[in-house]
This record gives sequence, C-alpha cells and structure tokens, in this order.
Amino acid sequence: MSVRPGIVIEGTGGIWQVRTRDGELVPAALAGRLKQEERDHVKLAVGDHVTVEPEERGQGFRIVSIGARHSVLARREPGGRRGERVLAANVDQVLVVISVANPEPHPRMIDRFLVVCEANDLVAHLVLNKVDLATAPGAVDALAHPYERAGYPVHRTSVKQDVGLDELRGVLAGRVTAVTGPSGVGKSSLLNTLHPGLALRTQEISASVNKGRHTTVGSKLVPLPDGSDGYLVDTPGLREIGMWGLPADSLDQCFPEFRPYLGECRFQDCQHDVEPECAVRAALAAGVLHRGRYESYIKLLGELRLSDKVR
Repeated sequence: MSVRPGIVIEGTGGIWQVRTRDGELVPAALAGRLKQEERDHVKLAVGDHVTVEPEERGQGFRIVSIGARHSVLARREPGGRRGERVLAANVDQVLVVISVANPEPHPRMIDRFLVVCEANDLVAHLVLNKVDLATAPGAVDALAHPYERAGYPVHRTSVKQDVGLDELRGVLAGRVTAVTGPSGVGKSSLLNTLHPGLALRTQEISASVNKGRHTTVGSKLVPLPDGSDGYLVDTPGLREIGMWGLPADSLDQCFPEFRPYLGECRFQDCQHDVEPECAVRAALAAGVLHRGRYESYIKLLGELRLSDKVR
C-alpha cells in the first residue's frame, strides 16, 4: 500500500481532513490501533503531521502514524474538567495584530496576548497596523519601544501605504501561524492584501478571533496560496485560552525582559510585588524595565492569584 505523509487540516465526527504533500485533501479515520492510543494518551489535533494509506477495500484513507509535536496551542478542558484541549499542534508562531489608531491601542491588551503566547511557548510577532493613521510624531515608535526592548519582533504595517507588507509576507511563508488581535484592527484587510487568494477564508479567521467562538467549535488550518507550505490557524479566540492553568508564580517567566533578574531576588519565591530586595523592582526603579509592562504584570498577577485560590 502507498503510505503518504500529510498534515491534519480539520476534523469532525471522527473523520479528519488531511492535506498530503502534493496538495490533495483526503478524508481519513484513525486506524484502530491509534484509536486505542488516543483514548489512553494524546488526542489527534489539527496541525499534527501524519501518514495516511488507502483503506484495504479502497474506500477512503486511514491514518496509520502521528508524528512528534514541537509545540501546541492549548486551552483548559470545558466544563471544569482537568487537563488541556489542544486547539492546534505544531504552531510555529503567533501574529498579534494591533492598530495604531481606530481603534486606539491598549497596551494592557497587547501584554495579555503576549503572555498567552509565552504561556504556550510560542514565538510572538507584534504587528502595529494602520501606521498611516498615526497623527503624533513618534507615536508608533513609542508604542513599539517597550516590546522591542523586551525582545519581540515588531512590524509596522499599512495596507493603504504598502508599508511593511513584504517583510510580513516573508514572516508567514512556510510557517504555521496563529493570527489574533482585537476587533477592528484590520486583520482581514491585512491578510487579504498579503495573500489575495485567502478571500473569504480570512474573514472566517477574523470572525473566530474577534468573537471568541466556544470550545465546541474546532480549529482549522488555512493553507497560504503562495506555495510555501505556510498555514494560518483558525482557532477560538486566544484571549479565552491564554493563561489556563498558569500558576501565579510562573507569570514572571512570561515577561522576557524580567528573566535576567529572576533568581536574583532576596526570596526564592519572590513575585516582585511588595517583597523587599526584589531584583525586578530594582531594575524598574533604575529605568531598565518599562513601567507600563510591569503594571500589566501586577494586574495579571492579581488575576492569577485569585484563580489559584478558586482552584
């Protein structure tokens, strides 16, 4: 039998759509052995690399092997159950798209999205869109500064003025990318301009991210129409998945600029709030750390402490 490698695009009712390396989309069910392993261990997810082979009677295909994952985008199981539900496997990066104006950017929201990425061990790129609408000189650079200082790639883009599009197109090429951001920031226009062949599929991504679809709605990979083997990930909104199960004492790891100072505080379990001889707060006082980013950390820390008490 001919075994063919592919990637899982979507799945419903036990039938998975697998895109093979030659671009063919085939429906496939898990082989019996893998069904048992799925019940006992890791469940198949969109983005998994698999191999398929034709069924013995020539009707459809079956998935006969699942490759190791290098990353997952996960959320808490619904209904208060313990554990995680993998929304997508083998995601390479996340684009966090924010507008410079109309609507106005909210740094606290940007920070929340970035913590989501860090908590899922995913590379984040910040896209500052609609730079043509910036009115104050230096406003875009001021918005970008704390994030570039923290080590994030920041892309300045404008569809109307064709700014930053070639660079961003290169970032997407050949990679599996989840795209997120608040409503109205121009994700659909940006992605359609980057890759016109996306068309209505991009609107689906925008709707799912902006309106935060429920856990009953599955994820989907949308192939980029540039032949680069890149994909966009259509998932429930990242704001709802972000910090599931993240303990308060791990939040500081999700702020990259804090990391050089972690372990340098007087107390090993320092949470960088009111504790004396805190290396993070000393760096803040010295102007090494950005105050707005630190204030976001404190706000999120309070939320996680409350969540820890509930659990």
